[in-house]
Amino acid sequence: MIVPTPKPRLEVNQALKIQGLKRTGDEKNLVGWDAMNPRHPRNWSSSRKAYDASIIIFLEFYTTAVSTSGATAARNAQHHFGISETLSVFTYISTYLLAQGIGSIVLPPYSECYGRKKLYVGSTALYSIFCVLISAAELPAAGAIGRLITGFLSAVPSAVINGSMQDMFDTKEMIWLTLPYMAMANLGIAVGPVMSAYITAVWGWKWVFYVAAIVTGILTILLLAIRESRPTVLLTQEVRHLRRITGDHSLQALNPDKVLDLRSFARQFAFRPVQLLFTEPIVAAVSIVCGISTGLIYLFTDILPGVYESFGLTTTQASLPFLALGFGFLPNFGTRFLEYRKTARRRQRGERVIPEHKLTGYIIAAPVLMVALWWFSWTIPPAVHVHYSASVVPLFLTGFAINEFGITLVGYMSDSYRSYSASGFAALGLVRCMLAASFPLFSGRMFSDLGPNKAMCVLASLATGFCFLSPVLRIYGERLRKSSKFAAHCVDVDAENTCERT
Repeated sequence: MIVPTPKPRLEVNQALKIQGLKRTGDEKNLVGWDAMNPRHPRNWSSSRKAYDASIIIFLEFYTTAVSTSGATAARNAQHHFGISETLSVFTYISTYLLAQGIGSIVLPPYSECYGRKKLYVGSTALYSIFCVLISAAELPAAGAIGRLITGFLSAVPSAVINGSMQDMFDTKEMIWLTLPYMAMANLGIAVGPVMSAYITAVWGWKWVFYVAAIVTGILTILLLAIRESRPTVLLTQEVRHLRRITGDHSLQALNPDKVLDLRSFARQFAFRPVQLLFTEPIVAAVSIVCGISTGLIYLFTDILPGVYESFGLTTTQASLPFLALGFGFLPNFGTRFLEYRKTARRRQRGERVIPEHKLTGYIIAAPVLMVALWWFSWTIPPAVHVHYSASVVPLFLTGFAINEFGITLVGYMSDSYRSYSASGFAALGLVRCMLAASFPLFSGRMFSDLGPNKAMCVLASLATGFCFLSPVLRIYGERLRKSSKFAAHCVDVDAENTCERT
């Protein structure tokens, strides 16, 4: 009998060089990425990054569109099931958003510990299935369950996408990439009411969710072709292979997100977003401002159709002004170019670029939103009778400002918290979803009691207060970051687990 000769073990340093890894940290057994390792997500080919990013961005766009389709469903379900307006709004809008807020707390930390691809694929497949349940439901309770579960699952593209982008792209690239995925998300908010209005007019309101089931089913298949992008998860796999070929089982991946089991995960990571929200002033401020601005858009999904029907437009025509909100992203290219030039000039002068230097877009957008809402307040019936186009222009400016809030403030939070950006974004998602869920519940009553003009003045006054945040962050932001254990620690973690090209 011939006994097979075992394969010779590789010497550790030789194996590290072959795999594009290196010893790192104070302990000799810790292993990290080499800067030019082609398997690190930031070193993937442009085509690979483009495919993965495009599919994830479109998933975020479409699930966001389905979320705002709830306003059309609520109006039709109210008559179909014979329920009150408030109950219908809660069933088809608020449940979705509240569940998304809960998902924003649980799912991003899970993706940081266990990886992103399985979450994208599994959540999208289940999303498709439960959209069918919503369509087929003959009781409001069944529709509420379907919206609750799809809302929870929608937190994956909504809250994890920022972490995925941070995995694949460096800080310079993120200046430009933040715009497309934030713009697509906000465009999805605006497209949802238009899409649902036309589908309802042709096939009926339940087909809004049948179409959603078909689209997300196709996306599930496309998502099977993306790669896992979490660097620490990939590094763990690399080191597992390294131990196998060298026989040195003392080698460990430098993985600050490592957990032993689900109990450890729940204890150490699942409550990280809540901890960031209540202990980090930057996260709290960004979350509140972005939450109110997003809640404003969901309020518009409820009240704008009525406003534009008062101009004499049909139901489908009254949905079209939402597109002005969606296409408000176009001026954001100008602010991105301005931000890029200012950053480049600082680097040319050898100056240190800090996150607070990238708040230019917010400094511009805050007064724009204030002016836009005051403008809209007094160009709509019943107090003012002018052509409806006069009120569409401020909607375009509102879309620009809200996009800019998301791009600039989320980017600022990402630069401040880096490797914990997904958890920070989850905290933002929780606040945003809670406010977005609550705004449609009181908007109908507020606009009925105060009238559209005075009700919009209340919102315009709220937007005026946003103008005071930018000087506060410019003056105190760096001091807050230096005193934060998360912001200070994640700079070191990011340096070990990313591959910035020089």
